[in-house]
Amino acid sequence: MSPFFRVPLGFLIVVVGIHMVWKTDFYYDLTGPIDFAEDKLGFGGTRSFLKLIGIGVCFIGMAVVSNLISDILQVIAHIFVRT
Repeated sequence: MSPFFRVPLGFLIVVVGIHMVWKTDFYYDLTGPIDFAEDKLGFGGTRSFLKLIGIGVCFIGMAVVSNLISDILQVIAHIFVRT
């Protein structure tokens, strides 16, 4: 992927992740309570879960910017497809 496309896309993904962590109530209003998160995470379950997802999205965005995402996806593909 061209750096002229990859870098802005990665920064956009990071911004979405930061927005998920910063404005968790907006995403909570979109999704409502998540039963799995409420049961397993205890206090602040769904909001904490959404913040963890936002942090994960930030890491994915940084991997896209640094072009590590292709290596990560290649390792995952080799698990399922033997070549």
